[in-house]
Amino acid sequence: MSHAEDHEGTRRDFLYYATAGAGAVTAGAAIWPLVNQMNPSADVLALSSKRVDISGVAPGTQLTVMFLGKPVFIRRRTPEEIAAARETPLEDLPDQGAENANIAADATAADENRSLDEAGEWLVMQGVCTHLGCVPLGDAGDFDGWFCPCHGSHYDTSGRIRRGPAPRNLPVPVAVFVDESTIQLG
Repeated sequence: MSHAEDHEGTRRDFLYYATAGAGAVTAGAAIWPLVNQMNPSADVLALSSKRVDISGVAPGTQLTVMFLGKPVFIRRRTPEEIAAARETPLEDLPDQGAENANIAADATAADENRSLDEAGEWLVMQGVCTHLGCVPLGDAGDFDGWFCPCHGSHYDTSGRIRRGPAPRNLPVPVAVFVDESTIQLG
């Protein structure tokens, strides 16, 4: 075997690997735009979170904001509303799940699992009836919470279904306090 034949295999191997590498880079460059088009657009990403100033919400009142195309109720509850919600036995609830995206999916519908803060003063919920998607009225119904006049669903002061055709509690979206006067949704 001559010295030239010894380098021939090395040169051939180099050309093989260089061609394979260039092919892989070209394939990646061709596929990337197809994969990237499936990512959310900038306008959708901008809407995926929202900060809400809650400094003007007095106890016993609520603020309704639009988030991801749906109304979200942000209620500052009174001590009486908190007490009424916490005194309700879980056995009296048709839906005993918390329906809270901030905690474990198997959490119970106890008021402590539905409010945003430990004291229970702040309640954040999607304002869409779980029966047919109507918007319930606040400070209404048999349980002084929300009432959906379309089909008669009654929710209590914690947004839990108590009477009517709605199958589930009003869902609690992902929400967190940014500071004492701002809540971030999403």
